Amino acid sequence: MTDNTNNGPMRTALITGASRGLGLALARGLARRGWNLIIDGRDPARLRAVRDELAVVTNVAALAGDVRTPAHLRELAVLARGHAGLDAVVNNASALGPSPLPRLLDLSPDALIEVLLANVVAPLALIQTLHPELKPGARILNVTSDAAVNAYPGWGGYGASKAALEQLSSVLAAELEGERPDVRVYWVDPGDMRTDMHQAAYPGEDISDRALPEERVPAFIRLLEGELPSGRYEASKIAATSVRESAAPPADVGTLRPTVA
Repeated sequence: MTDNTNNGPMRTALITGASRGLGLALARGLARRGWNLIIDGRDPARLRAVRDELAVVTNVAALAGDVRTPAHLRELAVLARGHAGLDAVVNNASALGPSPLPRLLDLSPDALIEVLLANVVAPLALIQTLHPELKPGARILNVTSDAAVNAYPGWGGYGASKAALEQLSSVLAAELEGERPDVRVYWVDPGDMRTDMHQAAYPGEDISDRALPEERVPAFIRLLEGELPSGRYEASKIAATSVRESAAPPADVGTLRPTVA
């Protein structure tokens, strides 16, 4: 089977948290480029609506569930095998924690545990579960945040979870360099966006000046379809104009490097 963009082998991406925000925008972007999709989200109704929308464009399998649940991860692996493997795994689903954001001295340990489970443990568990299904040249992309590397009051719990995710991603990249050098690992900061999660972080505030998730999609496509080295990237620093119709690496690939945390 061939895709409808590059006349090459059909590619399949699994995207968590794809019923809204960045996950939805990325699913739409990849669908338009001929990718098969496996999408998940916790809201069955919203996920069905996304599946119905994208099914007009490409092949879509949708599975509602919580990535913190081992049974759900196993079900996603079954879908991946049914698609003859995965070319990309995008760990986009995450939890903000309490809203309004509390200072660390007021953050409940139980709330912190839930954030760590969603933002650190679940992404690793998903990668572990899907590792046997990764096709040659597959990409693992973990969505992080500048809160992982900057000290923003109120963002301690979420930021700590993303910092842990970044270290996990970095170590995974180093380990796979020897075992599966064809597989790239990216941890990507999309920057501030106009999403439900960002609004929850600033309840009652006007966030209309933030970028729409769709504006960040070209950077993610460049990583998923190009040959950039494993590492940390900021989506805003990957030029949108570099995204081409071909999956070949952009001409300036040698000048772009991961941002230093």
